[in-house]
Amino acid sequence: MGPITELAERLVAADTGGWGTEGLRAMAASLGWTWTEDATGPVLGTGPATGEARPIRAGTYEERYTNGEEYVGLVIPVGRPEPDDAAQAAAFAAVREELTAALGKAPVMGSHGEMGPFFTSGPLWGNPFLRWRGEPNTLELRAGKNGPELVLQPTDPAENWFWRQGIGEEHSISGYFGHRRDPANAGLNFPGGWSARSWATVTSSLADFLGPLPAETAALGVSIGMPVYGRTENGAPLLFDIACGERLSIACFADDDAAAAALGWGTVADHPATAERWDDDDPVRRVDAGGPGEPKGRALAEMLVATAKAVGVREPAGLIVGGEGTYVGDYRVTYYGLGLATG
Repeated sequence: MGPITELAERLVAADTGGWGTEGLRAMAASLGWTWTEDATGPVLGTGPATGEARPIRAGTYEERYTNGEEYVGLVIPVGRPEPDDAAQAAAFAAVREELTAALGKAPVMGSHGEMGPFFTSGPLWGNPFLRWRGEPNTLELRAGKNGPELVLQPTDPAENWFWRQGIGEEHSISGYFGHRRDPANAGLNFPGGWSARSWATVTSSLADFLGPLPAETAALGVSIGMPVYGRTENGAPLLFDIACGERLSIACFADDDAAAAALGWGTVADHPATAERWDDDDPVRRVDAGGPGEPKGRALAEMLVATAKAVGVREPAGLIVGGEGTYVGDYRVTYYGLGLATG
C-alpha cells in the first residue's frame, strides 16, 4: 500500500468529531500527526511521505453555509509535479488510479471550472475533481495550484454551497458535475443552472470550457463526446461534435453556405489526428485543437459562435447540447458552466 492510499483510507475512516479545533486536534492525535501553528493557522504533520495538512477556516463567505462549523476542510498536497499542463494532468491521473484501486470508482467527478467551493479559484490548467461522498465527511481529490491535493471536508457545507449557487444569473455556476448510480449518492441534490443571454457570454463560457478540456479529461480518465445542435429556420440539425479524450477535436456539420473554411475549419488533411474520431470525408470540416495545454479556448469559441451565426442560429437559446453528450461513461454530467440548453 502506497502512502497516498494509506492516507486516503485513514482520512475516510477518521472521526473529526465535528469541524472545530478540538475535534481536529483529537483526530490528529488519533492518527499520530503533529499539531503546530504558524502565522496562517494550524499545520498538521502527516508524515514525511505526504507532508503537511492545513485546515481551511470558515471565513466570511463560508460561515453562511456551515451551520456553525469552524473549519470547512483539511487540505493535504499529494504531489508537486512540473507546472506544465501535461505534467499536472498526469500527476492527478496517477493519484486517481491509485485511489480508485483502493476506494473504488468515485461516486462524483467533474470540474469546478473557474469557481471552486466557497468561491476559491483553481489552477489555470484546469480544475478537475473526484469525490468519494460520505456522511458526515467527504474525501475529494482536487487539482491544487501546485499539484493534486486530498481534501477532507464536511459534506453538508460543501453541498449546501454548491446547491445555493443555482440562482439563474449568468456564470453563477461554472464547470461540470457528474454523478454515478451509487449508494453513496443517495440524497444528493442538484442546483439549477443558468442560461446565456448574449453571444458574448456564450463565447466566454465556451472558451473557459474548451481551453482546459483535454487536460481535465486526461486527469479524470474520461472521454467526452458532445453533439451540439443549432436551431434555425430549418429545424435543429447537428451543427458540431465536440470530442475530447487525449486530444480535443471538433467537427462541423454546417452547410457549405457557412463558408466554413473562411471561418477557420480545416479538413482531415489539415488535421490528420481527427481521423481517429471521424471518417476522412464525414464530416468534411473539422479541427484538431491538441492535447493538454494546447487548445486556444477563445479562438475555438469565437469560431463556433461565428459558424452558428452564419448558419442562422439567431440567439444563444438556439445552441443545444445533445442529451447523449451528458453521458460520460457511467456518469451523468451536467455542464453548468456552458449556460446552454440541453435537449
